[in-house]
Amino acid sequence: MSQDRLIRIQSSASKHMLITRKNKKTVTRKIEVTKYDPVAKKRAVYKEVKWKGKGG
Repeated sequence: MSQDRLIRIQSSASKHMLITRKNKKTVTRKIEVTKYDPVAKKRAVYKEVKWKGKGG
């Protein structure tokens, strides 16, 4: 079975969120990636946030 799990990342420039995969076996730290934020219309740092609600 795959070690990949779905995680939610949120922009530091706005409330925009994305869902991506993370291999929990090899990556133990919280993920920080730079991606384009369509709400802020610029590149922003997306940080991993806690998944609220069911699933994940």
